[in-house]
Amino acid sequence: MEVPNNEEVQENLSFENRIDLSELQESVFKIKKQLQKVIVGQKDMMDLLIVSLLADGHVLIEGVPGVAKTITAKLLARTIDVGFSRIQFTPDLMPSDILGTSVFNVKTSEFEFKKGPIFSSMILIDEINRAPAKTQAALFEVMEEKQITIDGQTFKMEEPFVVLATQNPIEQEGTYRLPEAQLDRFLFKINVEYPNADEELEILLKEQALENTTKASKIETVITGKKIVEFRNLVNQIKIEDNLLKYIANIVVNTRSNSFLYLGASPRASIAILGASKAFAAIEGRDFVTPEDIKRATIPVLEHRVIVTPEREMEGLTSKQIIEQIIEAVEIPR
Repeated sequence: MEVPNNEEVQENLSFENRIDLSELQESVFKIKKQLQKVIVGQKDMMDLLIVSLLADGHVLIEGVPGVAKTITAKLLARTIDVGFSRIQFTPDLMPSDILGTSVFNVKTSEFEFKKGPIFSSMILIDEINRAPAKTQAALFEVMEEKQITIDGQTFKMEEPFVVLATQNPIEQEGTYRLPEAQLDRFLFKINVEYPNADEELEILLKEQALENTTKASKIETVITGKKIVEFRNLVNQIKIEDNLLKYIANIVVNTRSNSFLYLGASPRASIAILGASKAFAAIEGRDFVTPEDIKRATIPVLEHRVIVTPEREMEGLTSKQIIEQIIEAVEIPR
């Protein structure tokens, strides 16, 4: 029996994509290269932010003060040629401060709508948990339907429309817990950790090298908003087998029957895992989804959507640990 050589084996294993993803991969590389001029480490955060752009989802970034949550979101917006707004949430912030308000024009004797800062493509909401429920509710429609209805008028948001929100997990005074309905509208929750000793040193070296320049001045615009929308259409065309769709469904359904969880994930979570896993496949240059793509998407999609029972929470068990157990328990399709 003739044994095939390595080159023949590689040739047999090679595949040709139905979709040309080379431009998408090149753009992702360029965005990362720009961010890495300033941001040290935080590879997972960068990957998840880029995937959220490609999967048409909003992101909640959680971490202690000073771990580059806000600056990373600002620099990401700078790499893309789109409108950018930053909104600092405070306890006295009103819905009209975000959405806009009708102002009486004396000359025309009519009310005119003055648009608020939400009317942009990339919105950075700093410390989202500092605003009261009334202001939080103002974001529901715009985050889900990408439109705002005021005084009977509907205003559509420009594409791409992305909300990047930050929150501090340790400060409780003057903060409000985000309602589950709003958390469910975020594609990902990204937990930002402290840098290690080597990364801390690199941060200091980069800060020293700045001298009289700013961090933002080092970042170049490398992609247009129109191109992001085109890439989203490519991501939607990524193929996924029916057995992998069942795999996603089994994981999400298991969160609803898990005795350690008080609240399981909604069908919106299944759709989010589907979209995110396609985007992960795309940035790897594949036009098909693998179980690894699904695993990679599952924890940041589900972590903020499930609630641990009080008993397990007192034992120190986290939602991430429970989700990891569920992933291990669900059989991987072959």
